This record gives sequence, C-alpha cells and structure tokens, in this order.
Amino acid sequence: MAAALQAQRLFLTPSTSTSSSSSTFTARRRSAAAPCRAAVRVPNGLQATASPADLSLNLNWIDAHLSPSSSPSQQQQHQDVTGGAAAVAAEKLRLVAEAAADRAEMHDIIGRQRDNWNHLLLHSTNSLTLAASAMAALAATMPPLKASAGVLLATAAVTMAAVNTIQPSQLAEEQRNATRLWRQLERHLRASLLAAGNITDADVQDAMDRVLALDAAYPLPLLPGMLEKFPKSVEPARWWPRRRAHHQPKSTRRSKSFGRRGVATNGNGWTPELEEEMRGLLRVLRAKDEHQYLTVGKLVLTLNKGLAVAGPTLAATAAVASAFIGSAGGDAAATWASGAAVVCGAAAAAANTVEHGGQMGMVFELLRNCAGYYRKLQEDIEACLGEVDVERRENGEVFETKVALLLGRSSSELKQFRRMASASFKDEDIKDYAGKLF
Repeated sequence: MAAALQAQRLFLTPSTSTSSSSSTFTARRRSAAAPCRAAVRVPNGLQATASPADLSLNLNWIDAHLSPSSSPSQQQQHQDVTGGAAAVAAEKLRLVAEAAADRAEMHDIIGRQRDNWNHLLLHSTNSLTLAASAMAALAATMPPLKASAGVLLATAAVTMAAVNTIQPSQLAEEQRNATRLWRQLERHLRASLLAAGNITDADVQDAMDRVLALDAAYPLPLLPGMLEKFPKSVEPARWWPRRRAHHQPKSTRRSKSFGRRGVATNGNGWTPELEEEMRGLLRVLRAKDEHQYLTVGKLVLTLNKGLAVAGPTLAATAAVASAFIGSAGGDAAATWASGAAVVCGAAAAAANTVEHGGQMGMVFELLRNCAGYYRKLQEDIEACLGEVDVERRENGEVFETKVALLLGRSSSELKQFRRMASASFKDEDIKDYAGKLF
C-alpha cells in the first residue's frame, strides 16, 4: 500500500521546481496549439489527486514549419513552375533587346543615307538651276541654248518639288534621334536582364509597348508611312507608350499621400516639400519650356512651307520665261524673257539653298523632339505624383536626381520652383526656364 502511494506521488503530483520552470514556457505556447491529453492508468483503489491540467502533455514545442501543409514534392513543383516562367520572360526580354539593337543599327544606316541625300540633292539641284540660268542669259545671242535652258529649269523645278516633299534633312534628323532612343532602350533592357530581380510578363509587355511606340514615332520606310512634313498643327514628338490607368484599392487611395497639406514626414524619400517642388517644376515645364519650342516650331514650319513653295515655283517660272527667249516680239521682249529666266532661276537656287542648306526640316524636327522631351518629363512627374501611395513610387531622392540631370541642373537648384506651385503665382510671373540642357 505504501509503495502504491509513493508511485501515485511520483507520477501524478508535479514537483514544485518542474512546475515553476515549465509554467512560463507553457503559457508562452498555450495560444499556439491545444494540449494533448495523456491518459495514465492508476492502480485500483487509488484516487488521483492531481488536476486534469497536470495530466496534459504539451506538444507545443513542435514547430509548425516542420509539418507544412504541402508536401515537399508540391513545393518543388511550384518552384519549378515559377522559375520556368521567369526564365521564359527573361528570354523574351532578351529577344526584345536584340530587336532594339538591330533597330538602332538600321536607323543609323538609313540616317546616314538620308543625310547624303540632302547634300547630294542640294548641290545637284543648285547646279542644274544655276547652269540653266547661265544658258538663259546666253540664249539671247545663242539660240541653241534656249532649249537646253528650258529643259534644265523644268528638271530643277520637278526635282525641287520632290525634294521639298520628303525633306531629306528632316528624315536624317528623325533617324538620328531614333538611333539614340533605340540604343537607350537596349541599354535599359540589358540592365534589367542583369538585375537580381525576376523578369515578369509585365516587364516584357512594357518593353513591347515601348518598341511599338518607337516604331510608330520614327518609321523606317519612306513611302508609304513617312511622317507628315508639313502638319496642320505642331505637336511634340511622342516616342513612348501612353500609360495605362492604374486602379488602386480604396483603402489606400488617400491614406499615404502627403498632398498639399501633408505632414512633414519622410516616406520612401518623399516629403511634402519635394512634392511641391515637383508640382512647381511641372507648371514651369508646361508654361515655358514646351511652349517655347512649340512656338518656335510653328515659325520654322511656316518659313519652311514658304520656301518649299517658292523654290519650285520660281524654277518653273524661269522655265516658262526661257521659252519666250528669241520669240517674235523684238529684242526687247527677248531681253525681258532672258532676264526673267535668269532672275527667277537664281532666286530658285537661293530659296533651295536656304531651305536645304540651312536644313529647315531638321530644325523643325529638332524643335518637335525637344518639345517631346519636356512633354515626356511632364508625364513622368505626373505619373509619380499621381501614385498616392508613396511606397509604390520611385524613391523620391533618386527621382529628384534624375529630373535634375534631365534638366541640366543640380538637385539644389530645383528648390526654387517650389514657390511656383502656389495657385497665387501666375504664369505671367514665371521668367526662368526649367531646362538648361538645351
């Protein structure tokens, strides 16, 4: 009987030291898992004095990660699928990068060819016109030169009309800018492939959109598909895709943006002062920089239109005048006809030289590209400020440095545009331009 009582005390009554040492551990794990009840057989005639809690065998020390819900084979299969998708996306992006490199090479070759066109057609057309004018001057005393002068002047008029339609200097500038942008896209894609993060289908789709936008902005074929050289309205060149609308959850739509009255806290490099700085800069870009290039572009386009019409018209007039040289009407009529052919031919050569020697088409395209440069920067700033969750934006300090470099300024110089974000600051009061690069 004494032995049984001793066994009861040994198995059923917890010691003070054990209870005190394990109470903290048990309380810590009690909320994670339910205790497992262990049954202990007690000899007949004995009553257990211990409580049910003392008879519990806690298995909370077992880590939940040691028994995952999915089997190792399923986890390995999921990893294989994810890794395979990333590898396929990376291969697609590599193909896009190769296509961008090939496009850059093609645009570079065609750009050089069309620049040669500009020089060759300029000199050949001027040579035709001046030689025909000299023949028209001598045709009054040497009648056989009359027909030669008329043919050369007519040829010069047709050549001028064709060259003015395609504007070789503008074509060359399009290809030069396209070459730069294709190489820029290739570098961006190569850097994405070398980055540590996984390539996703969204990255591939974004790259494809940029490729298609560049193809549309700077087409390779001359006819058909050539950009309109004399548009009715001047718009900035656009070589980037339009941004898709991003729908954000309502819970975060207005919760993490500083806004115009946000608190002065730092979130992902963004502060209320930096947002005001970007808003002021956005206003200056729209009111001054882009507007300036569009205004000058309209003036250049008007001048180029006038020269494009004047050159062929003057050459055709000279060709018609040369037909009356030596006709029945006296020496005075022959002299006037010869003089008109000479003057109109020289004026046609002068107009052609100003238009293509001065590369008016190239200047117009350059102004369009500069306006597009500032338009793209505006859209980048608007897209960044439009993201209300600052954690989803590009880092504020990095973005500020990038904008400063694109404008040819230092980051500290951008702070002067903060006051221009105020509604009380009028556009007429903006005197300085945002860009210093060009």
